[in-house]
Amino acid sequence: MIGEVRLPDVEQLAGRLFEAAEAATAIPRIAAAAGLDPAAAYAVQEALVERRLTRGERLVGLKMGLTSRAKMAQVGVDEVIWGRLTDAMRFDDGGSVDLSRYIHPRVEPEIAFLLSRSPEPDEPVGDFASAVRAVAPALELIDSRYEGFAFSLPDVIADNTSAAGFVVGPWRPVPAGLDNLGVLLEVGGRVTQTGSTAAILGDPRRALDAAVRLAGRRGARLEEGWVVLAGAATAAVPFRPGDHVRAVVEGLGTASLRALP
Repeated sequence: MIGEVRLPDVEQLAGRLFEAAEAATAIPRIAAAAGLDPAAAYAVQEALVERRLTRGERLVGLKMGLTSRAKMAQVGVDEVIWGRLTDAMRFDDGGSVDLSRYIHPRVEPEIAFLLSRSPEPDEPVGDFASAVRAVAPALELIDSRYEGFAFSLPDVIADNTSAAGFVVGPWRPVPAGLDNLGVLLEVGGRVTQTGSTAAILGDPRRALDAAVRLAGRRGARLEEGWVVLAGAATAAVPFRPGDHVRAVVEGLGTASLRALP
């Protein structure tokens, strides 16, 4: 047993989520009926991502979720979570995406870290920063596989924290301070969200600490060259065909993505 879910059920639930993403068709929430707790939900997430790896994708990083109060309020949960990123989720900065592949896509501005080494889960918190080679502005494309983009904590964990895609802007040396940089999210040249990196656990570097610790509890270790998305600095906004979205982070620059018409 993992939580209240038998191992065969973990595979079945992962299959449902995988097929929902492949068909771009929403499904009802699964956690309550299956009795998923967070530990079991992470087992489903692992099985879900393994299906992607089996078809040839490779892991390139981790993403943190629910690291801002705006995000917690938006989805109605109150715990930091993490998910996995694969190479197939990455889009070029300034590139385009076909939104017909997704169910109800949204975008949000983030901070990304590039790892220079593999940090140990039991390292002192202050040492994690030494594992960072560079930092960049980023955008995350999220797309819950659940009807109405509504879910409980175990639901969203199982769904790989709504991961769908990401864009990383130009890498830069890590500045002395990351805790209060202004952040804008633009859609079609108009500012739709404003915020600060302080919204990311008070300092985005704390999200990196959380990524190392929480992934380590599941036996997952971050690797040299991986990207870590620290979490959203503002609430997410709908991403529609024809939209051009841009994240602007004070002192770091921009990252952008265009949706095909």
